[in-house]
Amino acid sequence: MPREAISGLRRGWTTGACAAAAARAAFAALLHGRFPDPVAIRLPRGGHAEFARALAEWRERRTRAGIVKDAGDDPDVTHGALVIAELEPAPAGSGIGFAAGEGVGVVTRAGLALAVGEPAINPAPRAMIRDALSDEAAAAGAPAPAVTVTISIPGGARLAAKTMNARLGIVGGLSILGTTGIVIPYSCSSWIHSIQRGIDVARAAGLGHIAAVTGATSERAVRRLYDLPEHGLIDMGDFVGGTLKYLRAHPVDRLTIAGGFAKLAKLADGHLDLHSARSRVDVAALAGLLGSLGAEPAAVLAAGRAAGAGEVLALAGPRRRALAHAVARRAREVALATLSGATAIDVAVVDGNANLVARAGE
Repeated sequence: MPREAISGLRRGWTTGACAAAAARAAFAALLHGRFPDPVAIRLPRGGHAEFARALAEWRERRTRAGIVKDAGDDPDVTHGALVIAELEPAPAGSGIGFAAGEGVGVVTRAGLALAVGEPAINPAPRAMIRDALSDEAAAAGAPAPAVTVTISIPGGARLAAKTMNARLGIVGGLSILGTTGIVIPYSCSSWIHSIQRGIDVARAAGLGHIAAVTGATSERAVRRLYDLPEHGLIDMGDFVGGTLKYLRAHPVDRLTIAGGFAKLAKLADGHLDLHSARSRVDVAALAGLLGSLGAEPAAVLAAGRAAGAGEVLALAGPRRRALAHAVARRAREVALATLSGATAIDVAVVDGNANLVARAGE
């Protein structure tokens, strides 16, 4: 399958696709005594992908093969990681089992697509691995595979510290992810996946109140406001729309949205993607709102010429808190309209020191 480019950016491969290719290479060695290179697999939505093999080892009755993950031009934490599959024959008819090796996590909390105690190899990658092994067996005229597949990623525990796995209850390493096998640059699909799984875990734990925050500073502020457990805090980043839309289908009783003034000013203006490349603060609208709150004409004029939301807030002077409250109220209205459900919402505007500036809906 050709490596397509989107807006000049290269696509990459998910950890699940790399694991499937590594597993097929290791299984081929069990069947034929040699490791293929390159290794081809079928992709879930059609087409094929080829991978250069980076590791080939025999260990008594076991074989190990590895693929270096190429995430293309996506800023993926696992880009360049070595994804290893180790295969060991199992009793005939036992099918394909999965285990977590070095750097791959184990599920410890209910609410995910996998049972507690299972290796964090998601259902779609498991299906890709099964398909890859079945294809190799069929090509060789061999019986259905009966093996244990252990996936490992050396250094995965260190990389997992940069993800939301621990909050989701995945301990010891990374998750093996991927629905299509393909990484689309800057789609941030793994982040959105983590948001959704975080909501699932919170619901499974019976939490009626969760907080969606735009970053570490707003999370610190929420911790001061509410006594929420770790799994009640969702790091949504810029993906407020994705968070709200998932909650619309998987509701909770109460949601707190917390973020800085500039981010929430975008939400108040109707933007559901808060990334600077995909939405802009409407400075003129903020200046107009400041004027409606009774600010001096000179302050309103200066605010209309401001470089950004932070400068508008600084120019608001004695109307600073009123402006922040107005933004919080409007942001809450947008969130309520997006949810279209029974979830109660409060919005907290925080400053750079994690102090509360304004709240709406509390």
